[in-house]
This record gives sequence, C-alpha cells and structure tokens, in this order.
Amino acid sequence: MEKRSIAISLPCTGDDEWQATREPLASGWLTQGPKVAAFEKEFAKRHGVGRALATTSCTTGLHLILAAMGIGPGDEVIVPAFTWVATANVVAYCGATPVFADVDRRTNNIDPADVARRITPRTKAVIAVHLFGLCADMDALRASLPQHIPIIEDAACAAGASYKGRSAGSLGLAAAFSFHPRKSITTGEGGMVTTNDDRLADIADMLRNHGASISEEQRHKGPRPYLLPEFNLLGFNYRMTDLQGAVGLVQLGKLDRFIDERAEWAAFYTQSLADVDWLLPPLVQDESRHAWQAYVLYVNPEKAPLPRNEIMERLQALGISTRPGTHAVHMLGYYAQRFGLRPDDFPGARDCNDHTMAIPLHNRMARADFEYVAAALHSIR
Repeated sequence: MEKRSIAISLPCTGDDEWQATREPLASGWLTQGPKVAAFEKEFAKRHGVGRALATTSCTTGLHLILAAMGIGPGDEVIVPAFTWVATANVVAYCGATPVFADVDRRTNNIDPADVARRITPRTKAVIAVHLFGLCADMDALRASLPQHIPIIEDAACAAGASYKGRSAGSLGLAAAFSFHPRKSITTGEGGMVTTNDDRLADIADMLRNHGASISEEQRHKGPRPYLLPEFNLLGFNYRMTDLQGAVGLVQLGKLDRFIDERAEWAAFYTQSLADVDWLLPPLVQDESRHAWQAYVLYVNPEKAPLPRNEIMERLQALGISTRPGTHAVHMLGYYAQRFGLRPDDFPGARDCNDHTMAIPLHNRMARADFEYVAAALHSIR
C-alpha cells in the first residue's frame, strides 16, 4: 500500500460557508443577532423542539441548563463515567457534586441500572450522553428514575440523531449540542441548547447574555435603543456570533447528507472489518438513527495481537490518525483525587477508556482512504 495521510476528522466546509459570512461582515452586525436567530429557529425545527438557544460551546450550553434549573451547592447530578470531562465539569461549575455511573461496554452509554443505584435524596438531574452519535437508552433510563428527576441530554455528538423516531435534543428536559470541528457540522466553536420548557429557555436566554432582561438585538431594534436593559440575574457571556450563526445555517442544511454519507462508510467499515475477530464494531440500533460523529471500535484485549496503544502507534506510522474513544473521567487526576476514585470503581468505563479506538470517519474522505484504513487494520498481526 502506498502510504497516505488521513486525519481522524476534518470539517467539511467550502465556498457556501465562506459566502455566508459576507452579509454579517457587510452589515457590521457581528455579535449575536439575526443570523444566530435564524440558525436557532431552523435548528429547533429540525430537532422537533420549541426553543433553541445558540451558545459558545456545548459546555457552556450544559452549564446554562444547570444554572437555569437552579442546580447549586448540596445538589448531585449523575453523569456517565465514560464521557468527555466537560460533562462532569459543568456540574462542578455550579458548585454541585457530579456522581458517576458506569457505562455499557457495548454502547459506551450510561447504564440505567447503575444510575438507579446512585440516586440519593440530593439527586437533582441525570445527564445522559449520546456518545459518538448513538442515543442513550432513554426509555430504560427514564424507567430507572423517579419522575421528579429530569434527564438532561449531552448531545454534543448527536446533531441529527434520533431515538425511536424522536430527535436527539427533544428526549429530556433540555439538551446541549456541540459544533466543534470534530462534530458532523461545525461553526468553529459553538453550541446549542434545545428545550420545550419555555421558562427554562427564558432564564437560559438571559443568563447567556450577562443576565440581561432583553437581548442586544431586541434592544437595538426597540423604541429606545439608547437605554440599557435590566440585569436581575448573575449571568455569563455565552453568546454565539452572527458570523458563526451564518456558517451554522449553511452547515445545518447539509446535516442529513453528511450523516447519510457517514452511515454509508460506517457500514463499509463494519463489513470490511467483520473478519478481524479482535475488533468489535460500534452498535447500530434499527429503531434509532446513529449520527456517526465518530466510528469507535472496541479492541478486544484477549484476542488483539497488540495492546490498543501499540495498534494506534502502528496506524500512526502508516499515516492514519486515531484516538481513544474518549476518557473515563473518574480516572482523570482531578476527579480521582477529589473523590478518592479508583479505576475499578467503574469497570465498564475503565475498559472503554483502555480499549476503545476511533478511526477516521468524516465527509472529506475518499473511498481510497476508507479502503486504506481497513487494509491497514487487516495488516496488524
């Protein structure tokens, strides 16, 4: 094989996105304004929710949700032990305590049975992560919880995903999405909160703009633009720019095509690697739509010819970028030390931490790239 260079992920942008930025640049309206509002409206429509609020990131979106709910010191929020660290961090930002639950090794998502074991009188919410684009088992999770405990969706990887016919972002009290360049659609950095709860949305809307009673666009277009709004809440500066909103509108129009292409190549990987008995492919559920933010394999340590990290090193030498799926947050220094946690406390998360491997999957790859990756994995013995 002739050596190639294949990135783990690349954003799929072009002239459409470039041209979309011309209007806000020409108008001079660069911060949150009409393009962000249009992006929010279309994103809400696509994901079957009443409200959508653009933010600077999925992390700040999750923080907004918890802050709008009044989560604070003395409260507990259950989060999966295998996820990006931000899922736990946002709980700590509120002064609350993240309580870890284990994950299912097969789905990488939170284990509803373990969630049920972690509930206490201080539990105020559960954050369900739709990891790598596969929705968590929301029905099983809801059944494991008392009705008064809401579910928040960390849908960072799940734009366009669905669960039993319902869109990610509409499955819990509220959700947060990411538009980081490794996601299927991007605005550079950026995020989106979705909800059908108008009260929560109204509070989050104020909190993202320093606690202002009305947005800058509303003030400038109102009858008295020279007066500043009221500030009755302690808020944050989590606003998306109109440059990003313009790009997001274009990207959103391509979302379903991007997912369909990724699904086609994910199926190619699964079929091509079926005879590699030390690799377990990602799970696909017939009644749901996987968003394929990443194609994450499980390297069976009992059958693999080499440890996962050595396989990744071999692939890197061949020009193929890989990554661990993500990390087990309870094994990271801050959380391990703060809460006295050990790797074996959450064995599912520990194993996913040590044995998952993401291989390249994005919309700028050609057939030859996918074939090269599959051949490289076959060559490892």
